[in-house]
Amino acid sequence: MNINKKTDPSLELKISDWELDFYSRPIVESNGKKRWELIICSTKSFKTEDIFLWNKKCPANEVNSIWLTNALNEALNDAKKEGWAKPSIVRFWRSSMKSIIKKSLEAIKIEALVSRRTYNLFDRIEFLEKEIYPKEKGYVRGVLAPTFTSTMENPPKPLPEAVRGDALTISEISIGELKSAQNWPIEFGDIFPIQQTINSSELVPGLRLFSKDRSLALSAWFSCLEPIKLTIDKNQLILEASENDKWLVTDLPEKDADILRTKFLENKKNSFGYQFISIQSTPYIEKFAGFWILRDIELIS
Repeated sequence: MNINKKTDPSLELKISDWELDFYSRPIVESNGKKRWELIICSTKSFKTEDIFLWNKKCPANEVNSIWLTNALNEALNDAKKEGWAKPSIVRFWRSSMKSIIKKSLEAIKIEALVSRRTYNLFDRIEFLEKEIYPKEKGYVRGVLAPTFTSTMENPPKPLPEAVRGDALTISEISIGELKSAQNWPIEFGDIFPIQQTINSSELVPGLRLFSKDRSLALSAWFSCLEPIKLTIDKNQLILEASENDKWLVTDLPEKDADILRTKFLENKKNSFGYQFISIQSTPYIEKFAGFWILRDIELIS
């Protein structure tokens, strides 16, 4: 089901990756079966202000790659009518559905990327779970299906020596600065529009890495990492990435860890969860070998 209202076939095709979730929802249908639903949204970018939203219910006895492939083709047709090009990448994080989703995307020749770097999808699911599903018949309070959370039991792995750089600092920039990121000289990275309603003076925590001779090599490695968010656990600065990876960035002095953790949480609440990672050859050059905008998101539990 296409959720967008505007159509204009004369527009130049809009380009974006897609984010996808295919799983059961907190609703029991009249036949006593859990509702299954495919949810798709485009990834926010500076290339277009529009967002493609699409969803389709799936009968519980048809949860397979055949149904999903047909639904994806339907979504592609609707997207084309809305002026969207076929995406080259679709991100998803539901590991239990990995086989079905990968098989379906392979059938329609789209790259499948298992990643939690699906911030727009998280917002969409949260909106549905707060505003839409509770109003529907058969809604069940509580969790009928696993949802993404920030709690993963696997211990962090130390960052490889080759990508640690010469120095690092935990730093802050303002939301106002982050809103202008599209104008910055950046070699590698991933940036997207910041929510305009957030006060530009709010501070965003992040990690700055410096490497005089290998800043581009570091950035290329991080570019393949799919960085998700930074956290401070006890006295460790940890980077979560991809599907369920955890990387130990550095050990913090115990006297500083509590202060930094408190600031991280405070900034998260005030700035929509935004964070950043920057990589430069030196702190003084006004050019980024790499820059990523991150978000620390927790869905409804």
